[in-house]
Amino acid sequence: MKDQNLLRGLFLMAIALAFGIPALRYPIGEFGRAGPGLFPLMVSGLLLLVGIATVVRARFIAPVPMHFNVRNIGLILGALCAFALVSLLLNMTAGIVALVFVATAAGSNYSVMRNIKISVGLLAIAFAFVKFLGVNLPLY
Repeated sequence: MKDQNLLRGLFLMAIALAFGIPALRYPIGEFGRAGPGLFPLMVSGLLLLVGIATVVRARFIAPVPMHFNVRNIGLILGALCAFALVSLLLNMTAGIVALVFVATAAGSNYSVMRNIKISVGLLAIAFAFVKFLGVNLPLY
């Protein structure tokens, strides 16, 4: 498999099926009264559509050679570990900030101001989940 776009589409489809098929075991409900399986089924369905579109698109464009950047993979895995560790030791607010600052080091350019903006946006979403949806997140 030498086509990065085709492999990306197949990977997205596999992830969608890995989460969508188990979601069928839960009650789906309806949109007015959603069951626990509705949200994962909807998200995995949308991800499956993106994967299909990526595979179809890969057939019409020139193949891109496959390459792995081990440094970036390590940084993303390290960012997830930092999020878990900092959230456990301090709180989730600090964990989100740590996640953003470590993960963006995998990009082609690094901007502290952009990281602050992303952190503020993610924290606003997390606080909205707590305030409006009643989700129990250890943000404090």
